[in-house]
Amino acid sequence: MIHPSYVELMKVVNEDVIIGEEPVVNSRYSIVLAAAKRARQIIDGAEPMVENPKCNKPLSIAVEEIMNSDVKIIADENN
Repeated sequence: MIHPSYVELMKVVNEDVIIGEEPVVNSRYSIVLAAAKRARQIIDGAEPMVENPKCNKPLSIAVEEIMNSDVKIIADENN
């Protein structure tokens, strides 16, 4: 089982959304894209925002950053 689950990540990302507003993330696909984009930034030299990551793999660090709310996902305004 994947930990944290997609559902847990979506709750963390959408926790500041007011009732009636469109959620920032409404699918697993959006979470995967956000984590992959952040992992690419880390691979390209961006400093991880997690002090002691549980794993040294860029994707694992990206997921941990999202789960800890160190990285915010911003909704695309073009939709």
